[in-house]
Amino acid sequence: MGTPEQWAKIKEIVGAALEREPGQRAAFLDQACAQDANLRAEVESLLLAHADAGGLSESPWAASTVADPAGESKTIGPYRLIHRLGVGGMGQVWLAEQTEPVRRRVALKLIRAGMYDSGLVQRFQSERQSLAIMEHPAIAKVFDAGTTSEGQPYFAMEYVDGRPITEYCDRKKLGIPDRLKLFKQVCDGVQHAHQKAIIHRDLKPSNILVTEVDGKPTPRIIDFGLAKATVPHALGQTLFTHVGAFMGTPGYMSPEQADPNVHDIDTRTDVYSLGVVLYELLTGCLPFDTAQWKKQGLDEVLRQLRETDPERPSTKVGANPDTSTARAEARSTQPQQLISLLRGDLDWITLKALEKERERRYSTPSALAADVENYLSNRPIEARPASAGYRLRKYVRRHRVAVALASGVAALLIAFAVTQTIQLRHITRERDRADRITAFMTNMFKVSDPSEARGNSITAREILDKSSKEIDASLASDPELKAQMLSVMADVYFKLGLYSRAAPLLSAAIDLRRHVLGPEHPDTLRSREAMGLLLHQQGRYSDADKLDREVLEAARRVFGADDRETLRVQANLFWTVHSEGRFAESEKLARATLDAQRRVLGERDPDTLSSMRRLAALLSFMDRLPEAESLARQLIDLRTRISGPEDPETLLAMAALGVVLTNEGRPAESEEVLRRTLAIQRRVLGSDHLNTVVTMNNLGIALQHQHKLDDAETLYREALDAARRVGGREHPQALLELGNLATVVHDRGQFKEAEKLHREVFEIRRRTLGPDHPDTALAMFNIADQLHSEGRNVEAAALFRETAELQSRVLGPTHADTLDSFYMLACMLAEEHKPDEALAVLRDAVEHGLPPSHEDMNMETDKELNSLRGDPRFAAIVAEAREHAAARQKTN
Repeated sequence: MGTPEQWAKIKEIVGAALEREPGQRAAFLDQACAQDANLRAEVESLLLAHADAGGLSESPWAASTVADPAGESKTIGPYRLIHRLGVGGMGQVWLAEQTEPVRRRVALKLIRAGMYDSGLVQRFQSERQSLAIMEHPAIAKVFDAGTTSEGQPYFAMEYVDGRPITEYCDRKKLGIPDRLKLFKQVCDGVQHAHQKAIIHRDLKPSNILVTEVDGKPTPRIIDFGLAKATVPHALGQTLFTHVGAFMGTPGYMSPEQADPNVHDIDTRTDVYSLGVVLYELLTGCLPFDTAQWKKQGLDEVLRQLRETDPERPSTKVGANPDTSTARAEARSTQPQQLISLLRGDLDWITLKALEKERERRYSTPSALAADVENYLSNRPIEARPASAGYRLRKYVRRHRVAVALASGVAALLIAFAVTQTIQLRHITRERDRADRITAFMTNMFKVSDPSEARGNSITAREILDKSSKEIDASLASDPELKAQMLSVMADVYFKLGLYSRAAPLLSAAIDLRRHVLGPEHPDTLRSREAMGLLLHQQGRYSDADKLDREVLEAARRVFGADDRETLRVQANLFWTVHSEGRFAESEKLARATLDAQRRVLGERDPDTLSSMRRLAALLSFMDRLPEAESLARQLIDLRTRISGPEDPETLLAMAALGVVLTNEGRPAESEEVLRRTLAIQRRVLGSDHLNTVVTMNNLGIALQHQHKLDDAETLYREALDAARRVGGREHPQALLELGNLATVVHDRGQFKEAEKLHREVFEIRRRTLGPDHPDTALAMFNIADQLHSEGRNVEAAALFRETAELQSRVLGPTHADTLDSFYMLACMLAEEHKPDEALAVLRDAVEHGLPPSHEDMNMETDKELNSLRGDPRFAAIVAEAREHAAARQKTN
């Protein structure tokens, strides 16, 4: 047992230790007991006895309670105790039921007998008095107070059946605006306490409980056990404060609370604690790593509280990818979106509340609440980023020995001068930039002035052509602005389908932005993304693939994997991979992209809808026609409701449906859809736009399937001329039109001319796309088919075999194009009187799912198979093909 002289100190240390979390007590005792082993032993024995204390019957004040008539519970005055809610430094809090004069549940707080002295009683009574004089919806109310027969004071207060504010917000997945509205109510409650001259000094989530009143969350501030009066409640009385011991909860306490040399704690200490609570509401974590504090001495912990500045909330959220997703989901958002929400105003508001120097904090909780309201109302906030001079001043204060006073003053003056110069330069630069934009735009539209036009009508394209030539001279002094205008004009050219004009402008913009802003600046990446699209539209698929992958890798680093910008680049990549003929890889990437866009952006977002259209086209290429048609019709419905029936994207969706209908063997339905689409595209986009050209081509195919050769040839020739004007003679769309024109020439019986056209297409594709590209294989098939029409079956058979093997390797053995080639190979072998080999190829084609156009094998057009019709094996193959066709029809 300690000496009488030690006993007062022992009680003081025990009381202070009980007010800390169990895990924080050892570090506190290291500091409080220093090297006094006997003192440490006495304190630890009392703490152990406190921890071992059991239920009510084992407590020293049990004699002051009375059993009720049922003998199942204990009472104190008119309160029946139900169960203990918690144990604190001053005593216990019980859930109790008041039996008279009204029946209600209350929280009953008592001092633990044997662990208090006059100072502790004074603190307890002060808390009771503090609560009694406050009347605010955000502060728990006091109903009654009294003393047990043993002389122990107690008071009954409002029982708040709620959760800590941070836990409540996370469970309800409240977004940032709703969290801020709830936080404002807490600020109002603390402001009320301050107006009653009460400082809480221990504000933290567990002391701010949230309950629901009429379905609306309502905070209640509890536990004013550490509260301090800013003025005495009565003459000669002040609230109890430990001398030489800090009070509060590490992690939430202010720097001045952590400084034993500071005794003038004022209302701004609560502002700091509110700032910590706000930080945790926004980010899901504390400003400091409290887990590391367990490994550090108390002196080091207090030093960090006094001197170390916290990270910005937006930086803290993105620091740990393993937890950022969960924290963002608890706030009903995504990690990158959460970072964007916090960056800027909320960063500054929170950091102003957490300023180490009290004079730089918000002066009151109401000032903090007002700035939160400014943010919610989209008004300018009062918080401002600390100036360079202020940060330098703080550095000098921390290093007084190292920095002489004179040099510090000089540094401050220099920093101030530099800051003013930078601000003035920024204002001047923005003014000059606005003047340059005005001059450039004025000159850009000068050509439309009647005196300049001289009676001629001027098109938007002519204005654009003139401006693109003059941009170097007009904006040479501002490379960043010049890059921006180059990108804008390149985008306009791109949307007009004038890719050759867009390319040099976009290339120049990329070079400028890479030099001025850096290779991974968001604007540089967006320009490179646009170049990837441009390369794709020019048919330079391998170049587009390489660039798309480079930009995607950089976008994941800069924006994050689930950001809109990243997903857009990923969508471009899967479309490029599709154009390269790697359909399986493209489908996998397409579905992953579309799933992410639906989750992050929503079903109706333009980027999501664009990926849906591309996936429908991809499925059509892969012969997954029912799925492609369903997706195309869903897309048309969404696009029409969102953008209207004449929007270019709606028209693209309609054109995609037309292609699917043609591939499904429904050319008349396809013609109806495509004619309607083409008429609108000619009016809205013009006949030279690539989208219009593609629809011309698809309509020509539908007409050709119906043997409307004159109409089909007219469309093919018109589309061929437009495609060559837009992209040149080797553009993929121009080659497609040339190949389709060759098929019409073939159908007219002009075989030599058709063969010449087919070979021209094949040679260009083999040179530009490579020998293994599906489009190269298709050109090879067309040549083989042409040779067959000319009666050159040996050459045709060899080319069909080469084509089938290539398609089987690239597209797969079950793809419709592959099976078409094998079917034609079987026909050639039959005509060459090789029945065994022909039947083997034919059976293999049937087993892999022969396309519907060949399943009957009895049509007039299948005269090549006449030599096989008497063979029983042929009849078995035909029967098997019909069974497969019937099964497919039933499934569909």
